[in-house]
Amino acid sequence: MFLNLASHSLWSRRGSVALTFLAITVSVFVLLGIEKIREQTRTSFSSTIAGTDLVVGARTGDINLLLYSVFRLGTPTNNIGWKSYQDILGAPEVAWAIPLSLGDSHRGYRVVGTTQDYFEHYRYGQSQPLRLADGQKFESMFDVVLGSTVARNLGYRLGDKLVLVHGIGQNSFSEHKNTPFQVSGILAATGTPVDKTLHISLQGLEAMHVGWNQGVNLTTAAAGVDQFSEQDLVPESITAVLVGLNSKLATFGFQRAINNYKREPLLAILPGVTLSQLWETMGAAEQALRLISVLVLVASLLGLAAMLLASIRERQHEVAVMRAMGASPRYLLALIEAEAVLITLASCLVATISLELVTLVAGQILGDETGLRIVPALPTTIQLGYLLAIIVGAMILSLIPAIAAYRQALHQSLA
Repeated sequence: MFLNLASHSLWSRRGSVALTFLAITVSVFVLLGIEKIREQTRTSFSSTIAGTDLVVGARTGDINLLLYSVFRLGTPTNNIGWKSYQDILGAPEVAWAIPLSLGDSHRGYRVVGTTQDYFEHYRYGQSQPLRLADGQKFESMFDVVLGSTVARNLGYRLGDKLVLVHGIGQNSFSEHKNTPFQVSGILAATGTPVDKTLHISLQGLEAMHVGWNQGVNLTTAAAGVDQFSEQDLVPESITAVLVGLNSKLATFGFQRAINNYKREPLLAILPGVTLSQLWETMGAAEQALRLISVLVLVASLLGLAAMLLASIRERQHEVAVMRAMGASPRYLLALIEAEAVLITLASCLVATISLELVTLVAGQILGDETGLRIVPALPTTIQLGYLLAIIVGAMILSLIPAIAAYRQALHQSLA
């Protein structure tokens, strides 16, 4: 009976109530959306690499090394020598080492030169291995294995040929037309930057750059593919190395040895520790977004209180009738509170459902564009805490019009 009366009272003022409901819904949607993106971005970044003890590259910043070697973001400051990679691989503490060579692309997607060890030892998520959805790993020099996003967005199938370009821009005039690659395999989706990467052998990468210097083809005639021998195409340098150790206890000691390497200046980082540093640098931006969302929400809740307060004067006749029917001042105070809670609850429910629907529809697009995996999920503890805080905040702010209705009822009683 009580909630039925409150709902009918709101329906009688549906124009102003609808605008208030819309404002609160949008505010809650923004607040929950920012929190969902923040949480799932962390999860997506954290699941990109697993089981790798160290990432080794040229001396640079820890975060920069992690970004370009693992997340394919940014540009390497320098390379490391092939002899340095061999020394790392031959160290007794090392179980495996995956060389990575970056710098080329295809229609905006990064190309990574590596070895078969990449497919055997690279892990993501909960230590999940890479899996081929179709085809096989690169066997010959000019085979290429595509990430799932690359194959889907560009429409490539097994056996298709493609031409890589020098550099990482969307458009480049430095095309390696003399050395086309053939699709030998397509990886299953991982929800990581691997999906947006083309994988080729180090020998194929070297063969592609024979006769090139500083991004310019200096050969006067096209070099034929058949003239290259894999034994003659050992790279002089690579971009980074992913290292797995025989024992976790040796991690810090081997990291120190790499950082003190005499042949050239190297840097070894722990992926998990560097990820924590990355989130610390982004902490200020996260808090700023949260603050903006909260301020927008508070403004909407104040609008709710203002709408209810303005309606008190319009509802003098309604209040008088309820008082004549025996409604107490406390009953009227509770009625105003119930109306505020109904509006807020409906807004929270609609905002939560809308957010999951938008995530379901736009999550794949966002993943294709940014590499972040945003998926529908049940509200987290933090999101439920936000929703509870919103309802409590609405109840507190609606005390202003509720007390006004209470006093008006007392005044009518005394009159």
